[in-house]
Amino acid sequence: MMEQLTELRFALDTFYFLISGALVMWMAAGFAMLEAGLVRSKNTTEILTKNICLYSIACIMYLLIGYNIMYVDNAEGGWLPSLGGLIGSQAADADHALESDFFFQVVFVATAMSIVSGAVAERMKLWAFLLFTVVLTGVIYPVEGYWTWGGGFLSEAGFTDFAGSGIVHMAGAAAAVAGVLLLGARKGKYGPNGEVNPIPGSNMPLATLGTFILWMGWFGFNGGSQLMVSDAENSTAVAKIFLNTNSAAAFGAVAALLVCRTLWGKADLTMILNGALAGLVAITADPLSPSYGMAALIGAAGGVIVVFSIIGLDRLKIDDPVGAISVHGTAGLFGLLMVPASNADATLLNQLFGAAVIFAWVFLASLAVWYVLKKTMGIRVSEEEEYLGMDVSDCGIDAYPEFVSVKSQG
Repeated sequence: MMEQLTELRFALDTFYFLISGALVMWMAAGFAMLEAGLVRSKNTTEILTKNICLYSIACIMYLLIGYNIMYVDNAEGGWLPSLGGLIGSQAADADHALESDFFFQVVFVATAMSIVSGAVAERMKLWAFLLFTVVLTGVIYPVEGYWTWGGGFLSEAGFTDFAGSGIVHMAGAAAAVAGVLLLGARKGKYGPNGEVNPIPGSNMPLATLGTFILWMGWFGFNGGSQLMVSDAENSTAVAKIFLNTNSAAAFGAVAALLVCRTLWGKADLTMILNGALAGLVAITADPLSPSYGMAALIGAAGGVIVVFSIIGLDRLKIDDPVGAISVHGTAGLFGLLMVPASNADATLLNQLFGAAVIFAWVFLASLAVWYVLKKTMGIRVSEEEEYLGMDVSDCGIDAYPEFVSVKSQG
């Protein structure tokens, strides 16, 4: 009887892992739709190409080397990971199938890379982006993943990040910042006297659909990170995680709406969408420990912070077409720093240390890769290609061929 119960729990936890992973995989569609809606129509096919290719490359690289670097045969509390191939072997006392763990982890890697694609949109060469994807998903992300979730030195130091506000989201933003600094702004985005010229996205329905898909996928992102659901304690925890995750997103969206109303007297849809996402990113660092009220406050604060972060980056002339750096970087850092407010096992000093190490590693490693790519093959398209749109130069396929559009000078 006991053996049958153990097998049942193994099967249930494996199935839960797989379903959670499928929800997170669906976030790839969310990123694709969000970014396609927030770029101009002349760059839509190219951004969609980036999203499906980056997901595929992430799956390949994490299978070949990334999972091994992050989890297999590593020293507890160390900093140098092991180097090997494929995903190792199944432990005899595992709670779920190793393959389900791999699947759940690989979709997180793709999420981190999806953050980069939006920030560098509309002016980065497709092939330079894809080569960077190989390095980030195969090496850069798995190394900091070993330091944290893989039992490395940040984990030993007491750094806490339940589902990846820092490990996934802030890391993706750090890689994006490095790329944007070397890439420069889109033509016409900033005027000679410091003006910020808005460049509207082409399809708000798509952007909104993408946000709702991401919101849905986040239940797998945060809920699946509980790792188990086969007993009363864990299933109750998963239910609370779902509730807090949903609440943070809702409060983030409404908070951003109110900020927009206060600042401009308008309901800026793009800011509201980013407010919901910022709430989700902020609660991801610990969606279990906070009370329902605290989770709502964290989400609302994320929605407020992201609006001012987007405004601030524009003033610094850091061009991010979709607001990814603010949503995932600024809100991700905020989420990490809020963990000690409800989790007695975390301290502000440990959270700051972990955040600083993750950002420094990913930013500097990414900066080095971007720099090599810039000096060898180049990372930015020509002015003519940018003007005509990257759909023409990179893909040869218009996203909306039935429509006759006037190419903007921007």
